[in-house]
Amino acid sequence: MNYAIVFRLLGYILLCEGALMMPAALTSVLYGEWSVLAAFLLTAALCAVFGLLLREIKVSSNIFYMREGFVTTALSWIVISVMGAVPFVLTGSIPDPVAALFETVSGFTTTGASILADVESLPKGILFWRSFTHWIGGMGVLVFLLSLLPLTGGSHLNLMKAESPGPQVEKLVPKVQSTAKILYGIYFALTALEVVLLLAGRMPLFDALLTSFGTAGTGGFGIKNDSMAAYSVYIQVIVTIFMILFGVNFNFYFLLLLGKVRRAFAIEEVRGYIFIILATIGIVSWDIHNLYPTIRQAVQQAAFQVGSIITTTGFSTCDFNSWPVLSRNVLVLLMFVGACAGSTGGGIKVTRLIILIKAIGKEIRQALHPQVVAPLRMDGKLITHETVRATNVFLSAYMIIFVASVLLVSLDGNEMVTNFTAVAATLNNIGPGLELVGPASNFAFLSSPAKLVLVFDMLAGRLELFPMLVLFTPDAWRRF
Repeated sequence: MNYAIVFRLLGYILLCEGALMMPAALTSVLYGEWSVLAAFLLTAALCAVFGLLLREIKVSSNIFYMREGFVTTALSWIVISVMGAVPFVLTGSIPDPVAALFETVSGFTTTGASILADVESLPKGILFWRSFTHWIGGMGVLVFLLSLLPLTGGSHLNLMKAESPGPQVEKLVPKVQSTAKILYGIYFALTALEVVLLLAGRMPLFDALLTSFGTAGTGGFGIKNDSMAAYSVYIQVIVTIFMILFGVNFNFYFLLLLGKVRRAFAIEEVRGYIFIILATIGIVSWDIHNLYPTIRQAVQQAAFQVGSIITTTGFSTCDFNSWPVLSRNVLVLLMFVGACAGSTGGGIKVTRLIILIKAIGKEIRQALHPQVVAPLRMDGKLITHETVRATNVFLSAYMIIFVASVLLVSLDGNEMVTNFTAVAATLNNIGPGLELVGPASNFAFLSSPAKLVLVFDMLAGRLELFPMLVLFTPDAWRRF
C-alpha cells in the first residue's frame, strides 16, 4: 500500500469539500443565517487545515495500483461524509452525530433516505447543503478531482474504475482527465437545462436549484415535507423526464454530441432501460387506474414513480405504499434493477442484468448443443469471461451483504417488509421503501446501530461494493 499517495489524495479531497461548502455559506448570507454561516466557515476551515497538512506529505513513489484506488475511494467517501455532517450538528439541525452522518451519507451517495420529519423548518443554508451533496456525489467526488488535477501514473483510471458505477469503465477519449471533464460538462449542462425548464414552470429559483441537484444526482432529497406532491403537473413531468435522462449511460450523450445518433441508440443497455421503463409504466398505470379520475393522471403518477425508483432518485408525488400489491411489487423489483452503468443512478444496473440473461441463454444453448461455440456479445463487442465472472461475483457479494444487513437491521424488532425494503432502499441508493420506511415516513425511528448498518449499505451500494469490502481486507493495508 502506497500510504503517501492515499493520504495526499485525501488532502485534496478535503480541500475540495471545503471549497464546495462555499455556495451553502453564500446561501446562508443571502438569507441572513449568521449562525449557519459560522458553522460552514468553521467546517470549511477544518477541511482546509487537515487538507493542507495531508497534501504536504512527501510521495516517494508514484506507483498507484487498483488497491490504492479502492482504498482511496472508500476513505474519501467516508471522510467527506464525516466532515459534511459537521454543519448539521453545529447548527443543531441534526444534533445526534449518528443521525447527522446518516443524512450526509444519504446525500453524498444520492440515496435520499432521511431521518428528518420536517425539512421545511431547516435553515436555507442547511437545505442547500443537504441537496448539494446529491449533486456532488452524483458524478463522484473523485471524478471531479480527476477533472482538475494532473495526477501521475495509472492513478487516473484506477480511481475512476473504483468510483464509477458498472461492470466496465470506458474512457470516452484517450486521456482520463479529459474524459472526466467531458462527463462533468454533460452533467452540468443537463442540470442547467432542468433549472431553466423548472423556472419556466414558475418554480422559485431556490426550489429549482435544489430540485435539479436532487434530480441530477438521482438523490431525491425533497425540500418540501410531501416531496414533489405540492408542485404542478408540469413540474412533476419535467422532473420525471430528467430523472430518466440522468439514469442513462453518459456514453449515450457523448455519442450524440459527436453526431453518432444511430450508434447511440444501438446501445443495448439504453434500449433495455427504455423498454423496462415503458413496460412497467404500462403495468402500473393499468393497476392503479381506478385510484385516479382519469387514465392520464394514472399514467403521469405511474411514470413519475417508475422513473423515480428505477433511477434510484426517490422523489415521490404520492404515498405509493397505499397502491395495490402488484404495483408495489413492481416498484420493489425496480429498486434492484436500477439505472444504466455510467449514469448517476444506483442499483444492480441494467447492463449486469443483460449480461446475466445472455450468460443464462448461452448455458442453455450449450446444454442442448455441447459442441456449439456461442460467444457473448453486447453492442457488437465480445463480452469477456472476466466481465461475466465480475458480474457473477458482484451479484454474489450483493446477496451476502443484503442478507446480512436485513438480519442485522431486524434486531430492532420491526416487521419484515420494513427491514427488507429499508435495506433495498439504502443498498440500491433509492431512499424510500415500504411500510415504516415508506415515502410518507422516514428512518428516524431506527436505532443507531441499525442506522450505521444502513450507512455502510449506502456507501457500499454507491461504490459498487468492493471498495468498501477492501477496507476490511488485511492484504490491502500491507506495504509493497
